[in-house]
Amino acid sequence: MEFIELIKVLLLGIVEGITEWLPISSTGHLLLVDELFTLKESDAFKETFFVVIQLGAILAVIVLFFQKLFPFFIKTNETETGAKKTLGVKTDILNLWGKVLVACLPAAIIGIPLDDFLEAHLHTPLVISLTLILYGVAFIVIENRNKTRELPIKTTDSISYKHALIIGAFQVLSLIPGTSRSGATIVGALLIGIDRTAGAEFTFYLAIPVMLGASAIKLLKFFVEGNALTGGQLGYLLIGAAVAFVVSLLAIKFLMNFVKKHDFKIFGWYRIALGALVIGALVIPSLF
Repeated sequence: MEFIELIKVLLLGIVEGITEWLPISSTGHLLLVDELFTLKESDAFKETFFVVIQLGAILAVIVLFFQKLFPFFIKTNETETGAKKTLGVKTDILNLWGKVLVACLPAAIIGIPLDDFLEAHLHTPLVISLTLILYGVAFIVIENRNKTRELPIKTTDSISYKHALIIGAFQVLSLIPGTSRSGATIVGALLIGIDRTAGAEFTFYLAIPVMLGASAIKLLKFFVEGNALTGGQLGYLLIGAAVAFVVSLLAIKFLMNFVKKHDFKIFGWYRIALGALVIGALVIPSLF
């Protein structure tokens, strides 16, 4: 494990932890960072690495929202023969998981068959920069529209199965790198009247099955194609995921506090600026 390569892995873990939850595209940023500081590994490993380190980000959501996500508890009932402990279930949390799973369906149905095609044709700096700009403009337009609009859905409990399916449909857009999974789902939530805080929180929950499934598919594909992890590569995965976990804890707390007082326009302007910068970097050298 080379020191310089380890620094690159640490940087990628930091970028993943920040950008996975902010609506600015984690995949887009990871690919751009790798263009600047190329990790000296095979393309097959890097494709797997970029997805699997998201497991650290998932763990951060589970830790921070455990009480809202775990539906089982032990309850004590007094009987004639004494106290008896039984397993209880919180039906509201089970209902929430049902909505999350419904929201996963569109991306699973469309994304899994198209995975190889999208990686082969759309994982480019130009595509990333264009989608960064496009959804940056979308955030600004939608937030300006919402200045005079009351968003009636204030909590995740108020999100219906219909709302969940619509949010899931917007998540399909994030299959194009540079879009941002959280950005696409938050845009969808805002458009159908879901408050920023509730929309962001539901996006966090939705990430758990999506990322688990994506990581499992990537790992399976990696091994089925005849690849094997070296000791160094396994270390890179563990270190990247651990860094992503720690940074995600901070990023999630920041975003939840931020959206209580501010809108998403600042992320829109950031996306536009970054997209323009990337296009400039692509175009200017060709002029000389």
